[in-house]
Formats: sequence, structure tokens, C-alpha cells
Amino acid sequence: MQRRRFLRSFAAASAALPLVHTGLAAGFSEGGEYSGFSGNRPEFTLDYAPHFGMFTHHAGDDLLDQLRFMAEMGFRSMEDNGMAGRPPEMQEAIAQEMSRLNMRMGVFVAHRIDWREANLASGDPTRREEFLDDIRGAVEVAKRVNATWMTVVPGRVDQRQEMEYQTVHVVESLKRAAEILEPHGLVMVLEPLNWWSNHPGMFLSRAPQAYMICKHVDSPACKILFDIYHQQISEGNLIPNIEKSWDEIGYFQIGDNPGRKEPTTGEINYRNVFKYIHERGYTDILGMEHGNAGSGKEGEQALIDAYVSVDP
Repeated sequence: MQRRRFLRSFAAASAALPLVHTGLAAGFSEGGEYSGFSGNRPEFTLDYAPHFGMFTHHAGDDLLDQLRFMAEMGFRSMEDNGMAGRPPEMQEAIAQEMSRLNMRMGVFVAHRIDWREANLASGDPTRREEFLDDIRGAVEVAKRVNATWMTVVPGRVDQRQEMEYQTVHVVESLKRAAEILEPHGLVMVLEPLNWWSNHPGMFLSRAPQAYMICKHVDSPACKILFDIYHQQISEGNLIPNIEKSWDEIGYFQIGDNPGRKEPTTGEINYRNVFKYIHERGYTDILGMEHGNAGSGKEGEQALIDAYVSVDP
């Protein structure tokens, strides 16, 4: 059967028979015990990465069972913003299970983010050293979990300084961080965040701004995390901005707007956006940094079906 016909058949079957792809079909008993996969799964063209907590109604609270469910549903990667805060033994257990499942690790947050005061933009040497210490620690986390990418957020704007001075401070800090990361082949991805719905007052908010900073840092260890949800709110014009920023984009994240739920629940034409990303030859990870629009197993199944419907 041709792959495209298979995906259409999968989506149609899910709509007609919603229990076919529930946790029972995926190999979880009524008591929640994992017993292996027992049904077909979609074969996604792009490499979407769910996060822990997205499929708990099917897989339960155990993180390793959640990984198994993700893999059984066709997902080849996983991201975890909070990975750096997990005990090392849990990091190692997650990495071992992901390796067994042939899954890739997406982003984790590399440092403590100050959501209230200026951080890297301030130029404060103490704050810079705290950030660099966190980056050194993130190197060890990345090694433990086989990660390549880590999220960096420069923090809030400093209202006491012009943006040009702040930009220089941020670039200088990121150059220092890149020197730490480069020898290990690791990449920090800078995430612009929208002001209007989630993070008012953050220094980094626009794709062109992140592009300029990456060009000035001038390192393979510093790229853009293009969060499609945030950029739809901040500036829209998604495909042209992706095109203009392409050579500095290292990672994508996903969420529809309004609501920050799965594709098809808002205004973004994800089928066209994903088609463009695929046609450009992107083979790295797209993180599913959003919530579930629906509740329970039905909501989790609807999320999977949504990705089937928009996958190029």
C-alpha cells in the first residue's frame, strides 16, 4: 500500500472507529500494564517530538511507558524542557529507553530563565557567569541523554539601556557560551517569545532579531529555535520569515494559535507550513510544545490524527 493512501486510511479509520488506536490497541492493559504494540501506526514524514504528559491517559504516569507509547504511535523523537532538572539516574534511564526505541532527544532548557528581570541583556558580569555555569552543566546533561540541542532564552529587556547596547551584551554572552558548546558538537537554539499572549517584555521576540544575533555570534553552536506559535503571534508572515531565516534555524517548535494546541485547532495552515519545511530538506526535529485541545484518550487520539492530517 502506498504511504499516502495508508495515512489517509489511518485517519479515516480513526474517525470511524475511535477505539482502534486507544491505549488498549497500543499495548496497554486495562490495569495500565505495558504489553507491547498490537496495531498499525502512522509513518510521519517529518520528525515530530511529543513531550512527557501528552499521552498520560493512554500510557499512564510512568515516563518510560510514555516513551514507548510515543514510539508506537510513530513518533521518532521526544523533547523535555525540564530534563536538566531530573535526577541523573532518571536522565540515564530515559536515554537508555530512547536508544532502545531508536528515538532522538529534542531540546531541553539549558539554564535558569529569569522571567522578571533583565538577564543577559543587562551586561551584568555576575549574571553572565551564572548563565555560563548553567551552560557547562547543560553539557553534562546533553551527554547523559544524547541531546544535540538546548534552548536558550536571553531573558527580559533592560529598560535602562538602548536595545543596541543590550544586543551587544547578549551577543558577547552567547559567544562565550558557544566556546563551551562547540568542542562537544552541541547547539544552543535561541527562542524568540511573543509579548502579546505569553511573555511580555522579553528581550528576544522576533525572528529577524534572532537571525541578526546568530550572525554576529557566528558559531555552529548558536542557532534559532523557530517556534511557529510564538512567531505567528509576534509577526506572522511565517513561510517568508522561515525562508529568510533558514540558514540560522536549528530547530522548530509547534503550536496553533489561538490556544497553543495541536495543528488544525487554530488559524495556522500547518499543512502548508510543514510542506514548505519538508521541501527545503529539513530532517531535524520539530517539537510539539503545545497542549491537547481535547481531554482524555479521545483528545490524545485527536492530537495524533491531527498530525497525520497535516504531515506532508
